[in-house]
Amino acid sequence: MTGSYPNLRMRRTRASGWSRALHRETVLTSADLIWPLFVTEGSGVEEPIASLPGVSRWSVDGIAKRAKEAVELGIPCLALFPNTQPERRSDDGAEALNPDNLMCRAIKAIKDACGSDIGVLTDVALDPYTSHGQDGLLDDDGYVVNDDTVAVLVDQAINQAEAGADVIAPSDMMDGRVRAIRMALEMNNHPNVQIMAYSAKYASAFYGPFRDAVGSGGLLKGDKKSYQMDPANGDEAMREIALDIAEGADSVMVKPGLPYLDIVRRAKERFAVPVFAYQVSGEYAMIEAAAAAGAGDRDALVLETLMAFKRAGCSGVLTYHAAHAARLLGG
Repeated sequence: MTGSYPNLRMRRTRASGWSRALHRETVLTSADLIWPLFVTEGSGVEEPIASLPGVSRWSVDGIAKRAKEAVELGIPCLALFPNTQPERRSDDGAEALNPDNLMCRAIKAIKDACGSDIGVLTDVALDPYTSHGQDGLLDDDGYVVNDDTVAVLVDQAINQAEAGADVIAPSDMMDGRVRAIRMALEMNNHPNVQIMAYSAKYASAFYGPFRDAVGSGGLLKGDKKSYQMDPANGDEAMREIALDIAEGADSVMVKPGLPYLDIVRRAKERFAVPVFAYQVSGEYAMIEAAAAAGAGDRDALVLETLMAFKRAGCSGVLTYHAAHAARLLGG
C-alpha cells in the first residue's frame, strides 16, 4: 500500500461505469468458452435432459447446427460426449474404437459444416462405452486396471484423431496415459493434435447430471475413487499436473470448477501453462435451480461465475452456459 485516506480513496475509480471498465483487471469474452455437447443416435433428434434444464442431447445433424451457431457466437471450441446405445456398450468398451461411432460421426459432421473455423475437443475415457459405467477395464475383483486400460485409450485417441479431432482430452485419470497418447499421435502422423489432460479430476458429487446425459449413471457399479482424486488433496493435484506436462500435455484441466479454484490458481502460478476448468453439470444445475427459485439473477450468476474462473487464472472454461454467456457478452 502506497497511500492512506483521504489521499487514497479506493472508491474513486469505482464511481462511474467508464472508470470501472477502464480499471477492470480481468476480461471475459466468448473466446474463453468451450461448449460441451451431447451426441445421440437418430436424425433431427433433440432430447432434453431432465437433470440439466436447458441442455439437450442432439443427433449428429443437430450437432453440426450447434457448431455453426458456436462459430457465429465466437465460441472457438466444442467438447463432444456421446450417449452410446445400451446394445453398443460392453465390458471392454469396444465401441470406443469403432471409426463409425457417434463421436467420430459428430467430429466429421462438424468439420464438414465448419472446417477449421472451430476446434473439436474429444473425451478419451471408456465410461460412455462400458456396460459397467467405469472409465476403464475391470479385473475379476472389479478393480479398474491401469495399463490394459491405457492401451485401449491410445487406440480410442487415434480413432478420434483420424476422424478429425483437434484436441484429445483424456478424462480417465489412468497413470501414464498422456505419454502413451502423445507417442501414438506422433507415430500416426498427428503431431499437431493437442492434448488437454484432465490432470486434476476429483471424485466429486457434482457429476450426477452428466452421467444421466451420457447414459452411464444407472450403470455405474461402485465408485471411481481408485482413480479420480480425493477432494481433500491439493498437493497431489500439483504432482498429477506436473506429470501430465512432462508426458506431453499442451494444457491441463481442473474438474470440477468453482469448488477447486484454489487448484486452478496454484497450477497457474506454479507451472505457467494453459489451465482450463470444467464448470460441471452439478454446478450448472445449481445455477439453474437458483434462478428458477428466484434466489438470483441467472444472467448475473452465469457471468460472475465465469469471471471467477478467469480471475483465478483459467485460459478458458468448459461450460454448458457457453452459448448463453456468449450472447450476453455480445459474441
